[in-house]
Amino acid sequence: MIFKLNVRGAILVAAAITGLVTLAAPARADQCDDIAKQLASGIDGLKVNFKAANIIYLTHPAAKELSLGCQAQGQTYSNELYAKGDRKPTPKFFDLVASAAAITFTLPKDDTTTGATRCLKRMGLLRGDKVSMRYKRLNMECTRTKTDAAITITRPKDE
Repeated sequence: MIFKLNVRGAILVAAAITGLVTLAAPARADQCDDIAKQLASGIDGLKVNFKAANIIYLTHPAAKELSLGCQAQGQTYSNELYAKGDRKPTPKFFDLVASAAAITFTLPKDDTTTGATRCLKRMGLLRGDKVSMRYKRLNMECTRTKTDAAITITRPKDE
């Protein structure tokens, strides 16, 4: 028995399969990577270090530690910005945190500046070394040790 091959039909089937494969899964960058690139291009001196799991580590001269956390399974927030600086934060640190939060959470820089400075300046004798507050739909938690002050800014998933 001799099989007759229909060349035209085989080419059409191969072209259809190739077309479906290329259209079905478009290549997209991760949203967290996009935010990190926007931060690096929008803030002078900020560099993207490396990515580990769902956290992108960043560097800047005004901060000791800086990282951007993104959504993962089981977390209650969509994005998280963490910054650690000196115990008495400098104006450059406030500006860095405000700029990074404005880009990450798409809010005006004035609002993020106000929220970050309120949170970091509330720490002290009366309120203690850990302050949690909510400002403009952002959760801010500021902590202080003998040598460092840190701020964590998150936005809940449902907002």
